Amino acid sequence: MSSIQKKTDVILIGAGVMSATLGSLLKQLVPQWEIKVFEKLEKAGEESSNEWNNAGTGHAALCELNYTKEDADGTIDISKALKINEQFQLSRQYWSYLVNKGLIRNPQEFIMPLPHMSLVHGESNVDYLKRRFKALSGNPLFNGMEFSDDPEKLMEWLPLIMEGRKLDQPIAATKIDSGTDVNFGALTRKMFDHLKGENVEINYKHSVEDIKRTADGSWDVKVRDLDAGKIEHHTAKFVFIGGGGGSLPLLQKTGIPESKNIGGFPVSGLFMVCNNPEVIKQHNAKVYGKAKVGAPPMSVPHLDTRYIDNKKSLLFGPFAGFSPKFLKAGSNMDLIGSVKPNNVLTMLSAGLKEMGLTKYLIQQVLLSAEKRMEEVREFIPEAKSEDWDIVVAGQRVQVIKDTEAGGKGTLQFGTEVVSASDGSIAALLGASPGASTAVHVMLEVLQKCFPEHMPEWESKIKEMVPSYGVSLVDNPELFEEIHASTAHTLGLDEKELVQS
Repeated sequence: MSSIQKKTDVILIGAGVMSATLGSLLKQLVPQWEIKVFEKLEKAGEESSNEWNNAGTGHAALCELNYTKEDADGTIDISKALKINEQFQLSRQYWSYLVNKGLIRNPQEFIMPLPHMSLVHGESNVDYLKRRFKALSGNPLFNGMEFSDDPEKLMEWLPLIMEGRKLDQPIAATKIDSGTDVNFGALTRKMFDHLKGENVEINYKHSVEDIKRTADGSWDVKVRDLDAGKIEHHTAKFVFIGGGGGSLPLLQKTGIPESKNIGGFPVSGLFMVCNNPEVIKQHNAKVYGKAKVGAPPMSVPHLDTRYIDNKKSLLFGPFAGFSPKFLKAGSNMDLIGSVKPNNVLTMLSAGLKEMGLTKYLIQQVLLSAEKRMEEVREFIPEAKSEDWDIVVAGQRVQVIKDTEAGGKGTLQFGTEVVSASDGSIAALLGASPGASTAVHVMLEVLQKCFPEHMPEWESKIKEMVPSYGVSLVDNPELFEEIHASTAHTLGLDEKELVQS
């Protein structure tokens, strides 16, 4: 047994961007609360939050076409895009607060200004993009968006993509300069460095094995110290499970009614990374295309400029894959182990419904290196195989649950918080837009789990996130003011930063 003091106020499981965000919010709201963090790996931000395991897009729906669905009558539904953009603005505000207070430094190490673009081919797709542009560009949140179907203009915007391209079908793009590239790994590490300085106890190489309710309503968390090989028991009044793909099995161990009838479907990914500095120099944007028919929204092809370790990189992907692991550092038994009597029908129903997706994933797994290069050439006609290497991206576990709209075994694309009715435990499940909306999601956790504290916390939350509780869509002046001030604090208005 461990001799460490075992009782604490809050336990955070997983040292990713979600735990970092929740921990830092709580430390600002109630500095006296004791917080312990348990992470299986050697350092913070090594799984889903790591810069090589996600796309690094500051997801504000500026370029992601799957957030603007076309309705049957041809109108473009922009409600989801507006929602996600507003959620990203909350993250920008909170990061700005942390920088202004000196709690994290050097924002250029985790966020850079970068144009976000959407690119489509074919008459019907060009028509869709034009209507999408009209629907969005009138909104203050999408101010500055441009549309062009003129090959000369596109050559100016996208030299690498247009060079050597056969113009045998219509092509069009939208461009907005207020997009960002976010290094969520660097951000996560900065936030944990700050938490360490706030006396938060962070335990790396500690694997959570079980979570059980105690007689007094607290939670007993059974933890294995991987170095010492011993078991510890820690109790807390509130537990947050932010273990990426590993959250579902831990949520199931809690036994709370809300954990029933939920399954998880793991999807892995690969990126192609350019190793030729001359090619990298020619591109400066995140360019999202349209997902292929039958492909999951998370596998939308995109060609991204990235800033990793203060160096400009170029990535293309993702190629979807299948692995039964729920984490990159997980076990091949993860998927089988997550099937329980209470979710087996949900899982089987999803399996029957999602035959197209399963087939798509199998095809992706079987792609040869040359087939992957053919997909790269759809974006960069003159791409050479020797200029590109393969990198394995992070694991994502899509939530499967029974919904009114989709019926039994519906695959969910997005991020979900599952919490006990008494607010004593919460888990984060799902994937994109994930990290980009971490502040919104963690404020939702606070609302669900600490409703009795919200009235006293509200003024502090508004100091940290000025637009909290206010619609920016309905308050364009407030949006412009906040957008300009966060851009200034985070160094996003200094265009000279964006250099090769």
